[in-house]
Amino acid sequence: MTARPPRPHRPAPDTDQPHDLVGIGIGPFNLSLAALAHGITGTPRPLAATFYEQRPAFHWHPGLLIDGASLQVPFLADLVTLADPTSPWTFLNYLRTRDRLFPFYFAERFHIQRAEYDAYCRWVTEQLPGLHFGHQVDAIRWNDERSLFEVDFTQLDAHGEAEALGRAHTRHIALGVGTEPHIPEPLKPLAGAGSVPVIHSADYLHHREQLLNAEHITVIGSGQSGAEIFLDLLRARPAGQEKLHWLARTPAFAPMEYSKLGLEHFTPDYTRYFHALPEPVRDELVPHQWQLHKGIDHDTITAIHEELYRRTLHGGWPDATLTPGVRVRTAGRVATTRVELHLEHTQQGTRSRLTTDAVVLATGYRERPLDQMLDGLRTRLRRDSSGRPRIDEQFRLELDPAITGNIYVQNAERHTHGVGAPDLGLAAWRSATILNSLTGTSAYHLPQRTAFTTFGLTPHTPNIPTQAPTLTPLVQSN
Repeated sequence: MTARPPRPHRPAPDTDQPHDLVGIGIGPFNLSLAALAHGITGTPRPLAATFYEQRPAFHWHPGLLIDGASLQVPFLADLVTLADPTSPWTFLNYLRTRDRLFPFYFAERFHIQRAEYDAYCRWVTEQLPGLHFGHQVDAIRWNDERSLFEVDFTQLDAHGEAEALGRAHTRHIALGVGTEPHIPEPLKPLAGAGSVPVIHSADYLHHREQLLNAEHITVIGSGQSGAEIFLDLLRARPAGQEKLHWLARTPAFAPMEYSKLGLEHFTPDYTRYFHALPEPVRDELVPHQWQLHKGIDHDTITAIHEELYRRTLHGGWPDATLTPGVRVRTAGRVATTRVELHLEHTQQGTRSRLTTDAVVLATGYRERPLDQMLDGLRTRLRRDSSGRPRIDEQFRLELDPAITGNIYVQNAERHTHGVGAPDLGLAAWRSATILNSLTGTSAYHLPQRTAFTTFGLTPHTPNIPTQAPTLTPLVQSN
């Protein structure tokens, strides 16, 4: 075995100039922050911001870019428009640079395809400065002597192997490490192991051909991803030989709440209202709001029904079973080539078994735990009664007052800010809120009212910074 070269030492802490902001993770939310940070003017000097991402390049849910699948938010929910429609990083400007404005205009698409959103974000990453892919952040600490955060990272080569070590210093940090696929406990021993495909929907397209070769396929999960995957499999199977099961815990394959007033739950007004509620009330609310963000869009439900109906035109019914209100109690392999699911119907209280040749888990995502990355700040991080990080209205972790810098979070604050945390439509507003807080200015004008609905009897006044901190001249390091 060839010995690996010794790992290089990290540079001494005083070899770099401090940044104003280091972003960790480059998904849509931190990419929004980077794009809006690039556009800040009117401050004593440009904002020194840099962003690190472990992956070699930007890809947004590549395993779910099913042909024809669209975003569940309008194209105006791009990285910047709802905070700064004049930004060079808007989706419309992306179309302009591709000479596609007129085709888009005549297409009359308010909701664009996922693949196009992914291409738009990659266009931004290819041109926006200050983004560093192939950089894995290893640790974060607070340096009391310098009053700066230390961010240790490993630069990776094209194969994901350690190439060099580095350290950055920064006044503020933005955590945008995203979410990770959620696999239900009973199915964890089976996922990704053995000859029977038990895969999460995040990897669907990577395993599609293998799945289509399976005699019987089970899809678990009632959200948009589960519906799109079920529809894709249904269209690819011969009529009368579909051999598909679609199971869900929810009491129905329900449509997404898409009424105009219902959508106001994804406004800054509701986010501020939710944040001001007592912690027990917030915890009780979130599970009951599943239809706001875990339902299926009307067009997909319609397409599924139409495809099923089309298969009855010559008599008979498609060999497809759709059953909501079901949970998987346990699961195991049968003769190494099949999976047996032990099911329970939550309303009937009945139980049964289902044997299948492949399972797709459209069971959603969970926020990535921050504890390991923040281990160096463990004793200086304030937590709620459930041990979760406390996050203030401006998306800052509540830290020991002796720490003068801020750590902002993106899509890790559902327990404090509600169902809008993972919603793309609030990305630009949240990024602008963070940048206004970080600079102490109104770098971006944010409306004080965004909804016709008045949430609560006591009006809430947003906490808007009014005085800018002193920014000393510095040279941004690479």
